[in-house]
Amino acid sequence: MEEPRLIPIKLDNYKPLRELVFESLREAIIQGRLKPGERLMEIQLAEEMGVSRTPVREAIRKLELEGFVVMVPRKGAYVAGISVKDIVDVFEVRAALEALAAGLAAERITEEELEELERALVKTYEVSGHDLEALVETDTRFHELIYKASRNERLVQIITNLADQIQRFRATSLAQPGRTKHALEEHKQIVEAISERNVELAQILAREHIENAEQSLLNALGEARE
Repeated sequence: MEEPRLIPIKLDNYKPLRELVFESLREAIIQGRLKPGERLMEIQLAEEMGVSRTPVREAIRKLELEGFVVMVPRKGAYVAGISVKDIVDVFEVRAALEALAAGLAAERITEEELEELERALVKTYEVSGHDLEALVETDTRFHELIYKASRNERLVQIITNLADQIQRFRATSLAQPGRTKHALEEHKQIVEAISERNVELAQILAREHIENAEQSLLNALGEARE
């Protein structure tokens, strides 16, 4: 049975309705259930999620601010596509922020967090080569642990948003021949640098890791950066 594009909103937490709708739409875009170039019809989306048009309209505005939606004059809202230039721009910023996060983590990580990071590394090795979806999930978790250890909430917010914008292409990058093996080795080196409290090396390795992921993605998309 085909997975529904959107799941009806459940009011089972204290978040505002507009925030629940926003999260649902963003997740659908990231996972590819709402595809690049697809028009977002407020009435249709509201019906699918079981809400009124107002929170949908507010969510679409927020998605536009975060780069997931583009507004076309006299035509409406559309899921934003991602060009090669977009990918290069996002990765350029992300490489710098990942380096910053890794450096801060090397300074600030606790022993408990380091243990958790080591476990995440082992988990990534366990799922590699078996389940691409699980690999993407564990890869995402690995990076999130480093962000958390940076102890900089604003950095976490910015870098997570950037990561979300290219999340729909993450599997494409990891599926490239040899990329998973290299990514795992890069993860291992980053963990070692963080555990040794080597700030400079952690920064260098984190930046190189993101740059390698970018090149893998561009290769997968049939584009080579000049």
